[in-house]
Parts: sequence; structure tokens; C-alpha cells
Amino acid sequence: MKFLKRILLVISALILLLAVAGVTPLSNLNSDEKIERNFLNGLPGVNEQILVVKIDDTRAAHPQIGLEYADVVYVEQVEGGLTRLAAVYSSQLPPLIGPVRSARISDIELLAQYGRVGFAYSGAQKKMRPVIAAANLENLSAERNPPSIYGKDPERPGPVNMVLKPELLLDRANANPKINIEKANSYLFDFGDAPENGTLTSTAKAKWPSAKYELRWNEIDKKWLIYFDDQPNLAANGEHLFADTAIIQEVSITPSIYGDKFGEITPFSKTTGTGNAVMLRDGFSYKLNWERNTEADKTIWRTLDGEIASFKPGRIWIFLTDKPVVLAP
Repeated sequence: MKFLKRILLVISALILLLAVAGVTPLSNLNSDEKIERNFLNGLPGVNEQILVVKIDDTRAAHPQIGLEYADVVYVEQVEGGLTRLAAVYSSQLPPLIGPVRSARISDIELLAQYGRVGFAYSGAQKKMRPVIAAANLENLSAERNPPSIYGKDPERPGPVNMVLKPELLLDRANANPKINIEKANSYLFDFGDAPENGTLTSTAKAKWPSAKYELRWNEIDKKWLIYFDDQPNLAANGEHLFADTAIIQEVSITPSIYGDKFGEITPFSKTTGTGNAVMLRDGFSYKLNWERNTEADKTIWRTLDGEIASFKPGRIWIFLTDKPVVLAP
């Protein structure tokens, strides 16, 4: 009995030492309550303020800067059938992000599900400014911040040369007591095991009138490598961009009342309502239904049998298109 008591005392002392040293005992490693996870990517990590940055997605804008740090990336259709990105950051920030471009009307509805985010962009047409002002977001545009925060890359031509220093932007915003940028406080996506009855898939293609993306499953790295207009989609640091979970979401894309300075009509991608989608994860594709009743609601993703579709923790890319995805085994 005395020997057993000594053993218990030694174990208690070791647990106390581990706690003081900040080490999690093995018995707690599988407990979600003991591990802080980022609500946007499902990985162990912190939940910082949510910053959304609009990034140019034309050929001239590639390679993009800092996109590999984004937790979620949305691909949206803009004028001329081209695409533009809304990159969502919460777990970490890169030193630079760019090329930064202007906001679009689709962003307002899309981003409302994230709460009161910091919204970084180069500018917006005059007609849209009241809409942005009324939205549940903090306007952190280049129109409201100095060149020391929104600078120009001398190696890039305009208009794809604006580069953001995100940490300086948030420091300046947080110094203003009137600005309130929220942190994620609940999971926007459900993370867990893959759904059942997936289809083995090697490639998936999504198209817009003047742009196209392809995702190719890499069996060695267990990631969906991203290709843009038939070329590897590389970040400025040379990394081949990838998704752990990709969604091709079919949405209604219709002309809006807005347009650009060249006379092109701005399309509106409707992300409330219901529709079809395809999920890519772990080398398989899954047909889904999506549902979002109001702007404030998060998008619910379900399998065809009505079960919640779980995402794989990691980077998420969501492609908003009105054309069906093309899959290959």
C-alpha cells in the first residue's frame, strides 16, 4: 500500500510539472476542450480578428502575395467574366497581401455570415459606398488609410501593384475606439470525418466566361493542388497553392445595378437561398446541397441524404459559379 501511494504521489507530481511547463498530458491530447482550435480552418490554433482582403485574380495579378496564409478563399465572378478573390484571415497574417483590388456588391451578402469583419480593399464606386457603410463590417479600405499601409509594389504594373501590410492596418484600426472587428466565436464550417459514398476523383474543373480553375488531387501530399487558366497557381513565395477542402458552389449570377468605369456590368453572386454544390476532400468528390436562409446565417452544407457534410481541417477554397463542375475519376 505504501508503495502504491508513492507511485501515485510521483504521478501527481509529474502531472503538476507538465502543467507548469505548459505541456498537455497524453490523456488530454484527444480532448477538444483542452485544445484551442481555429474556427475557420478547424486546426489547432488561435482565433484572431477576422480580416477579409479583396485580391485581384487576373493573369497580370499572378503570382499573388500572402494568399497561402488565408484560412478561406472565395472565388467570385466580376466584370468581363473574370474572377476576383475574397481571402479570409483569422489564424495568422502574412507580412504582405496583394494585389489588393476593389470591393463588389457580392461581398456584402457573402461576408455577413462571418460577423463584423475588417474589410480591406482598394476602393469602391460611389454608388456602392452607402451600401458598404450600412453593412455589418468595418471599412478598412485604402481610401481610409495611408500609403504606409496600402503601398505600391514597384515591380508590378498598375492596377495590380497595390500591396497591403495587414498587421499595420489592424494596429491602426484597433487604436480607434469606434472600430470593432470581431473574432470568430463559433465554427463556420463543420469539421470531421468525410461523408460516406464519395466518388473517387482526380480532377475538378470550374469555369467562368473569362477564367477557369482546376483542382488536381495529389496523392503524395494529400492535397488538392490548384491550377489557374491551365497553369500551376503559385503564390509569390513559390508555393503551389492548394486546398484541403474545396467547394464548387452553384449560385445564381445576375447583372446588378453597379458597373465599372469601363461600362461593364457588375454581376451579383447570390449566396443566400439554396442550391447544389460539390465537395472535394481526400481524393473524393461528394454531391451536396447548400442552404442559407438569411445573410446573418452561416451556409449549411448537406449530403444528398440530408446529413451535415464535414470539412477536412485545413485550407478551404470555395468557388462561386453558375456552371456545373466537371469531374474526372
